[in-house]
Amino acid sequence: MSQKDKINIQQLPKHIAIIMDGNGRWAKEKGEDRLFGHLNGVESVRNIVEGAAELGIQNLTLYAFSTENWDRPEYEVTGLMELLVETIRKEVPTLNKNNIRLHVIGDISMLPAMAKKELDEAINETSTNTGLNLIMALSYSSRWEIAHAVKKIAEDVKQNKLQPGDITQQTIQQYLCTSQFPDPELMIRTSGEYRISNFLLYQLAYAELYFTNTLWPDFRKENLYEAILDYQNRERRFGKTSEQIKQEEITKS
Repeated sequence: MSQKDKINIQQLPKHIAIIMDGNGRWAKEKGEDRLFGHLNGVESVRNIVEGAAELGIQNLTLYAFSTENWDRPEYEVTGLMELLVETIRKEVPTLNKNNIRLHVIGDISMLPAMAKKELDEAINETSTNTGLNLIMALSYSSRWEIAHAVKKIAEDVKQNKLQPGDITQQTIQQYLCTSQFPDPELMIRTSGEYRISNFLLYQLAYAELYFTNTLWPDFRKENLYEAILDYQNRERRFGKTSEQIKQEEITKS
């Protein structure tokens, strides 16, 4: 029996974020180049996006390329950008077929012109889809995002569009790249690393964190189902006590 059959569809996380880690190690274990790992990681992306859409997950954010990744060897960065362009071009028909809408967060200005062109076209071509929001974090880091948000807030204060005393947590959230999406409720990281690597630092404040030793190219739907089941077996208190949560559940029912 698939783990999928055990999932409570009424208690799905509205937003899942994934740090797709382990492509390089997967390739090294097989005596291959790092780009071979990234190439096989694309199949995992395809599989997990399909699995999330089938379940009815509303939002899925994938950490595809960080601002720090620009410091990797030039051949790897170039290969990744070429793979990105090729993958986007191939996947748009599938996204449309499955009613998936593509979004991108990050410092897109740093991407090569061809990559930006393909992204813009893909975002436009999927803009009317109403199913899963697939959010790709490209040339992204959370510290960059927060600094960018602070600059925009400062500009609006300078132009008297916003008063300092009116700034709240909600205000900050509105200036983040993810302003149109709910905060992730489940964050998954593959490959056995136990850190969040400058990913959605503000948004992950109350997310459940799930770490697995599975390397990203081996991560498939069953692994996703296991992570969701683990999430559903946790008690989410948001600073309250277990007794308060139980009482609220009784009141709702």
